[in-house]
Order: sequence, then structure tokens, then C-alpha cells
Amino acid sequence: MAAPTLPKSLVGVNTKMYFDLPTTTAYISSVSKIAPPPDSSCGIFIIPSYPCLGAAHTLLQATPQVLLGAQNCHTEDSGAYTGEVSPLMLKQIGCSMVCLGHAERRRAPINEADDVIAKKAKAVVRNGMIPLVCIGEKAKSNIMSEGVGLAIRECSPQIMEVLRAVPGDAPIIFAYEPAWAIGAQEPASADHVLAVVKSLKSLVDTVEGKTEIRMLYGGSAKPGTWQTLKAGLDGLFLGRFAHNVENFEKVIREVEES
Repeated sequence: MAAPTLPKSLVGVNTKMYFDLPTTTAYISSVSKIAPPPDSSCGIFIIPSYPCLGAAHTLLQATPQVLLGAQNCHTEDSGAYTGEVSPLMLKQIGCSMVCLGHAERRRAPINEADDVIAKKAKAVVRNGMIPLVCIGEKAKSNIMSEGVGLAIRECSPQIMEVLRAVPGDAPIIFAYEPAWAIGAQEPASADHVLAVVKSLKSLVDTVEGKTEIRMLYGGSAKPGTWQTLKAGLDGLFLGRFAHNVENFEKVIREVEES
């Protein structure tokens, strides 16, 4: 089961659990009107909460270039797993991608481990979808060179577990954001992000056959953020800033025009 082909660049949004069903449908209707054309090198994706996926898929029928994603899934397609969500069913409902390993799931009380995330990525690929794997370091250093080293040491196993678990030709998206920067007054600097991502891309390049990889920045973003990061990244994975459609459109146009 083949996954969708990845565009050159991507801009996406995770609505987490902020939107109810009416808000989600109104939001997706608005986003579908600002989506880049199907032949654009910039693709967009939306990741709403589970109960909204069916309605979201229906609304996006006319704009297939907008990828629909889920916020998580189980490692197995079926079985006695009460309360879990099957990747097979996500594919059947119209999902093209699944977000895995979000910082909110890696930390307590869930404490999702790298090996579990890798198994989920394998399940996503098995069902013809794209894994969007969130990565990032917990530790912070005030010395930039030391901080970059800490980030690489912590993020490398997060990446390698996934790369070892999925077939070589499978498309994968990694979204990098330092966990220590989430909700902080000051986000990670562009210099830090670019230095870490450069090393992580070099790591990916050492794995034979891994060609369909995109690296996004998953941290706080606003108009202008892309200009500071575009030299080393393939797009942006946005949060609450993009819950405003006008803000989302501004970032889409920045990436689309670069």
C-alpha cells in the first residue's frame, strides 16, 4: 500500500484538543480555500482530533492536495486494545499521515518510548500513510555548541529507531522542536535549530536508501520565522498560532513563495 508522495516543502497544523467538531469543520472549510494548487511545490496538512476525522475527510474531498492526519495511533491494526486507535481504520477513514511521538506524549504521564514510536511508524507505513515523527531534546545548555551536542545525542536515537523500523523507500517526516522551548518565553534560536537539523540530516544521509525524508521545524512560529530557517528545513509544523486561518495563510504563502 503506497503512501502519498511528499511535496518539496510542507506546512501543517495540529489542532490538538482545542477545537470541537463545529469549530474544526469551519476551520477546515476556510483552510481548503487558501490551499496551494495541486501542482505547487508546497503542500499543507491538517491534524484534527479523532472525532473530527470523518467530517474533515468529507470537507477535503475537493482539495486532495491538503493531507489529513491523525494525532496518534496504535502499533497494531486490530485486536483487544480497548480505547486505542487502529492505523488501518485511520487509513480507511481518509488519513494520509499520522503524528507520532509528540512532546506531550513523550513526557509524563504517558512517557512514550522511542521503540514504541518506531513500532507505530512501522504500522503507519504498513497501512500506506506517512509517519510524522516529532523529535526534540529535553536538556538545555546556555552554551550554544554544548546545547547542539546535547540535542544531537538525544535526537539521534529518536530518529534511528524509526529509520530502522520502516522500509527504506518509505516517506517520513520529522518535526524538530526542543522540548525545553515549548511554552518558553524565548523559542530556540534559529542558529541552534539550523545547527541541530544540519547534523540530523547528515545522520539520515548515512542510512542507505532513505531519500523521501522531510525535516520540519515544529516550534513556535510566526510570519518571518520561515525566512530565518528556510536554508536548512523543508517546512513548518505549527500549533496554536495557525489556529487562526489568516495566520496560517501568511505562513503558507511565505513557504510557497520561497
